[in-house]
Amino acid sequence: MDRAEIDENGKGRLFYGISSIRSCAPVKGQQDVFLLETEAALERSTQLSPLPGQFYLLRSHRSSVALDRPISVYHAEESAADASGARTVKLQFLILKKGRGTQELCSLLPGDKIDLIGPLGNTFSLPEGIAAQASSRPEICIAGGGIGVAPVANFAASLPAASYDFYACFRSGSYGLEHISPASLTLTTDDGSEGIRGMLPDVLTAAKVREAGYKVILACGPTPMLAYIKGVAEACGIPCFLSMENHMLCGVGACLGCTIPTSRGNLRVCKDGPVFDANILNFEKPAPRRKPLPQGQQPDLSVTIAGVRFQNPVMAASGTFGFGQNYRGFFDVTKIGGICGKGVTLQPREGNSGQRIVETPAGNINSIGLQNPGIPHFIGHELPEMLKLSPAVTIVNLAGSDIESYVEGARLIDATEAPMIELNISCPNVSAGGMAWGTKPDIAAQVVSAVRAATTKPLMVKLSPNAPDLVAVAMACTEAGADALSLINTIQATAIDIESGKPVFQRIRAGLCGPAIKPIALRMVYDVVEAMNRLPPEKRIPVVGMGGIERWQDAVEFIMAGAAAVQIGSAKFCNPAVMVEVIEGLRSFMQSHGYADIGAMCGIAQQPAP
Repeated sequence: MDRAEIDENGKGRLFYGISSIRSCAPVKGQQDVFLLETEAALERSTQLSPLPGQFYLLRSHRSSVALDRPISVYHAEESAADASGARTVKLQFLILKKGRGTQELCSLLPGDKIDLIGPLGNTFSLPEGIAAQASSRPEICIAGGGIGVAPVANFAASLPAASYDFYACFRSGSYGLEHISPASLTLTTDDGSEGIRGMLPDVLTAAKVREAGYKVILACGPTPMLAYIKGVAEACGIPCFLSMENHMLCGVGACLGCTIPTSRGNLRVCKDGPVFDANILNFEKPAPRRKPLPQGQQPDLSVTIAGVRFQNPVMAASGTFGFGQNYRGFFDVTKIGGICGKGVTLQPREGNSGQRIVETPAGNINSIGLQNPGIPHFIGHELPEMLKLSPAVTIVNLAGSDIESYVEGARLIDATEAPMIELNISCPNVSAGGMAWGTKPDIAAQVVSAVRAATTKPLMVKLSPNAPDLVAVAMACTEAGADALSLINTIQATAIDIESGKPVFQRIRAGLCGPAIKPIALRMVYDVVEAMNRLPPEKRIPVVGMGGIERWQDAVEFIMAGAAAVQIGSAKFCNPAVMVEVIEGLRSFMQSHGYADIGAMCGIAQQPAP
């Protein structure tokens, strides 16, 4: 249906504003499906109310996610217009609690606020010649699977009673069927809790379509279900219209981020859809699902890096965990894989003066300046306490400003029981005018080689993301004697005080960390592992990934990119138990996806060399 997007006065016809939640609660018999009700106040008679198949963009007004979530309208009721043409549309949405955005929406209470944009997209409609009239043998077949029931149920409710047959498929129980009046309702559940035990192919086949005399199929649901329905419609030679979904940015067709491949080229789900003629859709064959580990078998989370065994691949990143004692009041820190202590230098340091922390969206900028008690004090006081936290592996983070201080620090640590050294080459190189040691391959190799000669301990080199060619630096460190690499350190950033008109930090530039840098860190880990894999096997060394990890899913991504283990830093500042949660999340994921050990999924995302 073509509806002009501006009225005669040039004003937009869509709604964008803040709405109040009327109610939000799980539907009966479901734990992860919620019915959210809100309303949109349409101030002008020209503003549009939703049609079946359309969607809105929703987001909690106070949200930790950046993007709105596209949610199909399940039910809408419009009030009578007042003298000015203003009216209110009560909107209901069925929401599957899945990711962070939908979790926020499903946690809202009456009176809470949401950002609301819509109605968006096209609508369900019937082809010419298809009759929507009550019949014992209706020509219209409507199918919904899971949360996909919402838009097709909304469309069904707009048709005359008994003018269609409805097929609804769920994992367990049922929902979203309150407003429909089909001639026949066929219900399936995976577990047999309602209706017929089974899935859509058990009740809707090409033979069934021919026998029933259906002349059109309209559907929404999981992609495999839609691909199946397209095949059935093609076999029967009847039109079919499917409601698709994809990740979205703008929702209005401007960004081209939600396109899907079709026989007519890439089309936008938000603007050209979400309802498409099935004839033009291209469905890829789904990847086979992994089977879980046999019942009773537990995955092995242990990893070995540079000859050192870690009970699991989750470590505390340097600079965020002190020397292992600060977080003991929250959880048993001996349960994590390793502890990278606060960076230590040969001589004590007071760190940077002035403001040290600025909060940013999804992270922070910090300028601590390696404040530490010095290596001699550390060896006599902090290191013994760190070692008591075994089996969590103690890793000494060694920093310095010149070759001599690095070498002497390594020599002193070499005489201790510390199992491993993490060499921080992001520190300013005094002899090179303050440039970090890790920004150029030859300079990085120089310090790694010198420290390698001063210690027999396993040497993990921590790389700076600010290097113009990080892969070249990584390869130079590998050649110079590193036993492992860890990356990334913080990304150079700055902040301005708009009241004073001056930089916040005395050194102007500081380090950005937090979830905001995770995609960059993941790409850099992927690049370094990719380059490492081009070396002969005997020259390859393990990579430990870090940067913005805050959930177990993040850790899985890094490991699949090729990281042998991960370090977690700033996420602990708002969730002290995050490392334990990541460990348990990894364990559950490996169990459910059949990964017997970390090595079974390490690097599987790496593409074969051409």
